[in-house]
Amino acid sequence: MTKRNLKAEDLYQLKSVADPRLSSNGRDLVYVQTHISEEKDEYVSNLFYINVEDKNTPQQWTYGEHRNHSPRWSPAQDELAFVSNRSGKNQIFVMKASGGEAKQVTTCTNGASNPVWSPDGKKIAFNVSLAEDEAIETKDKKEEKKLVPLEVDKMKYKSDASGFWDGKYSQIAIVDLETGETNLITEGKVDYHLQGWSPDGKHLAVSADLSENLDFSFVSDVFLLELETKKLEKITTGSGYFGSVTWSPNGRYIGLIGHEREFENATLSKVWVYDTVQKELNCLTAESDLLIGDFAIGDFQQGAVTPGILWTEDNESFYFLASDHGNTAVYYGSLKGEMYPALLESQHVYGLTTGGALNRAVVAISKPTDPGELYLLDVPTGKLEALTSVNKSYKDEVKLADVEEIEFKAKDGWDLHGWMMKPANFEEGKKYPLILEIHGGPHAMYANTYFQEFQMLAAEGYAVLFINPRGSHGYGQKFVDAVRGDYGGRDYADLMEAVDYALETFDFIDENRLGVTGGSYGGFMTNWIVGHTNRFKAAVTQRSISNWISFYGVSDIGYYFNAWQIKSELEDVETMWKHSPLAYVGNVETPLLILHSEKDYRCPIEQAEQLFIALKHRKKETKFVRFPESNHELSRSGKPSLRIARLNYILNWFKEYIK
Repeated sequence: MTKRNLKAEDLYQLKSVADPRLSSNGRDLVYVQTHISEEKDEYVSNLFYINVEDKNTPQQWTYGEHRNHSPRWSPAQDELAFVSNRSGKNQIFVMKASGGEAKQVTTCTNGASNPVWSPDGKKIAFNVSLAEDEAIETKDKKEEKKLVPLEVDKMKYKSDASGFWDGKYSQIAIVDLETGETNLITEGKVDYHLQGWSPDGKHLAVSADLSENLDFSFVSDVFLLELETKKLEKITTGSGYFGSVTWSPNGRYIGLIGHEREFENATLSKVWVYDTVQKELNCLTAESDLLIGDFAIGDFQQGAVTPGILWTEDNESFYFLASDHGNTAVYYGSLKGEMYPALLESQHVYGLTTGGALNRAVVAISKPTDPGELYLLDVPTGKLEALTSVNKSYKDEVKLADVEEIEFKAKDGWDLHGWMMKPANFEEGKKYPLILEIHGGPHAMYANTYFQEFQMLAAEGYAVLFINPRGSHGYGQKFVDAVRGDYGGRDYADLMEAVDYALETFDFIDENRLGVTGGSYGGFMTNWIVGHTNRFKAAVTQRSISNWISFYGVSDIGYYFNAWQIKSELEDVETMWKHSPLAYVGNVETPLLILHSEKDYRCPIEQAEQLFIALKHRKKETKFVRFPESNHELSRSGKPSLRIARLNYILNWFKEYIK
């Protein structure tokens, strides 16, 4: 059968499988499957079950056009807690593994999230958002919200994820499943994030920042909250960012992932273990350049969860995910200091669960030609067995382009790594246009994973070049830190030298038909590129930064991000302006499409407005597209129809200006 070419609208056909949870019996697996309802223009998530030993056909456990997610097995493995918005707000439900209707166990005023079972299976702890003196539960009818002024007295008053701060704090509550009684465990003007419940049932692990002036504090400490006394015991250093807390089965050890901000937000996350007997916190990867966690960039997966340290039944061994050289891998570790990959291939492992087993795991894997499926991993042999095939019919129908990894040296001797994606219908002897893609962050990582945007461009006859310039994750601490204070310097040179390398290496690239695009930091770099070279025939800048001076005051992270990344404060506007693409707008000759979301508080839309007006004022070729009711995450989790519109805007701009 002849396969057809991919198009942007194919997002409606794809399914995402994520957040696998294997029970401690090593047999029962539940996961979240998400698709897009084209009719409702919304995401729909439901829970599915597989017996990994029988490898039976997946069974659907929840139904309806809602978001059902965050499944968590009870200690006895006979019940499942999960979060659903079927009642209008996110609430926690419990269902029997043997079947039957799910029972709603929370009726919280502002919804509930993050369910954690008590060791005896009789209670569930969870997070809830509450204003001071606001009741955790309400039976009142919903009142129509009135427009009121927003009073602001702190700098951290908005967030790209949640919008303007509404006076609510994240608190922790516990619901008794037998009586239905719900009790608030924390209170005050502090955000508490639930991490776990100790095996003896006496403590909750929570993370919080208890600093007096939160506007100037950037830490997340882990505490043990004694349930009987409500006393908090801090187990981390007070100088860094820690989370992803897990307990060893015997309760003696607590695993954490975090760092002490030695390089601010460019610091590599590491594996830490706290000994509750010795009262000692130790970093097990202090001497390693390995980055703990999944930092791969993609534009498809929904609801992917990076687990913390997954302890095994021997109380000394554990598994975790790490980002390494364009891949995410499963690593084995132990209290003795052993650390080595248990699964390291050219792929993106975006989900991991073991159920506490030493030799078995379930992994979620994506590759450039595979949106993602679940696999059973036999750890001793490394053998993978497919458990799902949710995108098989799509892959059978659509021609997808594979990638070729490239490695080369920058002119200053640094090693650089990336990929070349040939056009999907590549023919030997034919010349093709090339699109350079630049990721955001900048502390993130392009990887061997599926990218709808890249596949769409390849389907339309474009080659796609993407690399990890210095500043990217996955290549060690020195590499990721190198961009700080040097935006538009060697990072820009890395990208231009990558284009040079591609032109020298691949004879099918037409050097006269080059395009460039990127989002966030990649948008900044796209703006920088068109102000410093005319080698590209067309450019698309997305959710970009154009002016660091105004970014300082309008971004939800601006006033400290500038100091961390540009290494400049407001008193030094000359440095901010020197690194601002807006300063070079008079040099721009490349037709530039500007894409931006109205409710982007990370890189606010005024960054795009300034750039557009400056270009139009100078009679440059440009167009400005504003996406309504969308934030910085439009390309990954935004309104489906707007995600598709965005893809088509990118494609059509390149088709118009790259002939």
